[in-house]
Amino acid sequence: MLSICPFCQRNVPSADLEWHANNHFSEDDIEMDMQLAKQISLEQTLMDVPVYLGESSNDFWGSHAQISMPNFSRNLFGSAQVLLEERLSRLLALQTKGNFYKVNGGLMSLLGTCLELESRRFKSVISGYIDHYQSIKSEDSSWGCGWRNIQMLCSHLLVQREEAREVLFGAAGFVPDIPSLQRWLEIAWERGFDLPGSHHFNNQVFGSRKWIGTTECAAVLRSFGLRARIIDFDSLSTSSPSTSNTRWNHRQFANHSSHYRDKLREKPVYGPMDKFLQRCNGDKDRNYDYFNPSKNEGEASDHVLLEWVWDYFTSDVGCKLDDVPDFFTSQRSPLYFQQDGHSRTIVGIQMQKHLEGSQQRYNLLILDPEHRTKDLENSLRHNNGWQKLLKRGAHTLKKQQYQLCYIDPGIACGKELEDLKTINSQVVGRLSF
Repeated sequence: MLSICPFCQRNVPSADLEWHANNHFSEDDIEMDMQLAKQISLEQTLMDVPVYLGESSNDFWGSHAQISMPNFSRNLFGSAQVLLEERLSRLLALQTKGNFYKVNGGLMSLLGTCLELESRRFKSVISGYIDHYQSIKSEDSSWGCGWRNIQMLCSHLLVQREEAREVLFGAAGFVPDIPSLQRWLEIAWERGFDLPGSHHFNNQVFGSRKWIGTTECAAVLRSFGLRARIIDFDSLSTSSPSTSNTRWNHRQFANHSSHYRDKLREKPVYGPMDKFLQRCNGDKDRNYDYFNPSKNEGEASDHVLLEWVWDYFTSDVGCKLDDVPDFFTSQRSPLYFQQDGHSRTIVGIQMQKHLEGSQQRYNLLILDPEHRTKDLENSLRHNNGWQKLLKRGAHTLKKQQYQLCYIDPGIACGKELEDLKTINSQVVGRLSF
């Protein structure tokens, strides 16, 4: 099976896609040696740091078990508990804040100003605060976009959601760098989150350039009790929405369709966003029946993903189009947006106004880790050229499969937290761009 390289657009064997893409960003020997030295140094430091498992450690886990680390140690026994607490203690002491270009006034504030200037033509909605984390050639170009999207999502959660700030990364109050995030993913696996994923990666990603995807994002966030959900949009499926345990990272995406139907689960498990998979009653512009795709031949089947995103971000104000202001900031989190070969972060959406007929036109508003933050800032600050960097209409969505990850409010505990260890996705078929 062939896949398209996201950088040179050449068809290459799917099994060789990661190797081929990495060759576009080959570093010189000095940069590689520096990166290796950094990894070895961090690994040695993790091994040498003293471990505190005495009274003070028990006080920490006791007082923060429900807040910072839900059920991290209470359900573990014997040596397994000690080993995990050792790794957690070391990581809490050594995790490093991720570097990013700080935009004066905030990138999303600049975007909001530009969108308000377009209010005569569009209705626009965006997420709240988000820091843009760009890929860096000497660190993670060609393989790090998944981690950068996790960083962007977490930057939003730390500022916008108090309950998330109290649990993420041991209540550190900052977004960690990629090596630290890799450690958190390994700990999530060790705690039983996404066991198929841990087996796929042989339980180890630290210090590697392995490509990750939406499932790994969900595993990290769920390990802190966050309700991370996954939605699949697939033009190859004609079934009604159900759940799937398929794994989609950059490499597996192209192989997904061949075994797609074999991995569907019989009993769907739906989350709080279920009502937005159905069209709102009484709105003539919202008549797509997601649960009966066969009814919708010729009725906006090419807008399933875009309409879902619109419903997601506008859920704060109701389902009627007239209720949606020309511009507003949603309480919803950004969306991790996965496709074959690349992932980005959806931070909002636009709907074009004054169109004849019932079919709406949308523009996704997307932050891409491959873009330079300073370029984004300059284009927004001067209201010049930012549309080419952030706007993506339906005509740009040419893949057959896409996947989104979003985070519902609240913190899970008890049985719900145990249930979150199994990561399924809700499938929406009939996607055709």
